[in-house]
Parts: sequence; structure tokens; C-alpha cells
Amino acid sequence: MARIIIVEDDSLLREELMDMLQKAGYEVLAIDDFHEIIPKIVALAPGLVLLDINLPEQSGFEICKSLKSKGIGPILILTSRDKLQDELHGLHLGADDYLTKPCNRDRLLARIQNLLRRFAGQPGLIDGGNFLLDPNTFTLYKGTESLLLSSNEGRILLALVQNRPDVVSKSTLSELLWGTDQYIDENALQVNLTRLRKTLRQLNLENQVETVRGQGYRLKGQGER
Repeated sequence: MARIIIVEDDSLLREELMDMLQKAGYEVLAIDDFHEIIPKIVALAPGLVLLDINLPEQSGFEICKSLKSKGIGPILILTSRDKLQDELHGLHLGADDYLTKPCNRDRLLARIQNLLRRFAGQPGLIDGGNFLLDPNTFTLYKGTESLLLSSNEGRILLALVQNRPDVVSKSTLSELLWGTDQYIDENALQVNLTRLRKTLRQLNLENQVETVRGQGYRLKGQGER
């Protein structure tokens, strides 16, 4: 069974979760020292992280973001904070699920099973040179920053990353977006590339996508400007 790491500062709840998950057949480890927590979690190579938000020294949101930038997942946030804005913020930072406590035992186990099943055999983060890309969620990571791309933006960028530094033709991108290699309207493709560059601008990466006149587009290599 998968290894689950519990990141929870309430000792009673931590022990309760450990007991429940162990009885369900999982290998369970708990974090009780929250100093320099990120390298500790990474070193444990978790199959899933059960993460609280209100933690000493560092917010669970920050921990989630840092773990995702290092390719750790899935992450299930389990917290007493039940505001929609907290849930949306956690999901935007890369959390794979969000539950509020107290949480029904069967619901929690079902969510854990679903996440482990969904992530089983999926590829990890792909190196884009100056960033990392999650091919499953189209989440882009640069250092400690992350960005969720739209479906079309993600498909285009994934194609460019997978073919870097070669040029990806307009017909190939059209096939990815619209299911045909006869691109419907060059303006439509250009609009999607413009949107992608605008999104990448948030992480100062807009110049990484290069137009190759008469051929298509390519992703610049690491260090290219």
C-alpha cells in the first residue's frame, strides 16, 4: 500500500488519523517537527500527503505550493477552515483535494483511494528548461511560484515542452486543439498563443515561446532569451 505522510500539529487528531489509516492498510508516517518541513517530507517519498493548513512556522498553503514545485503529490488538504475562498486558494496552489474537519472516516478513505488511483502510473513533472509542467493538471511551476493553465494553454505548452527545442507546426497544434490538422483559422491559433504568452508573463516566461515564421512555434531552451 501507499505511504501516507500526515502533516498535522494537533497530536490527538494526528494519532487518530494514523490509527485509522494504518488499520486501512496504509504505511503511515507523521510529521511532528515543523522546522524545515519541506525537505523532510520530500525525503520520505510520500505516495500521498495529508496536509493541515494552520501549522506552526509555515502555512499549509505555502507547504503545498513548495511540495508541488518539487513534484510531490497527490496532496489532500484536511483542515477546519471551511471557507470557499480557502478551498479555492488551496486548489489553485496545486492541492489535489480539499476536505474540512471533522471529516467522516469513510469519506476521507474514499477520497484517499480515489487520489491514489488517479495518480497511479501518471507521469511526473516535465522539465521545460526554466520551469516544470504537470502534464496531468497543466500546472506550471517556476521556483516557489505556480500557475494553473487553461486546457488549451496547457496542451500547447505541453506539446512545445515535449518537442523542445524543435519546432511544432501549426497543423500539429491544430490537431491537438481542434482534432484536425487543417487549422480552422490561423487567427484562432494565434489567439490561443497570445493567451498563453499573456499567462506566462505572470512568471516572466512569455519570451520562452518563439514564433518560427512559416513553420510554427518552439520553446526556447534553458538560458535562451
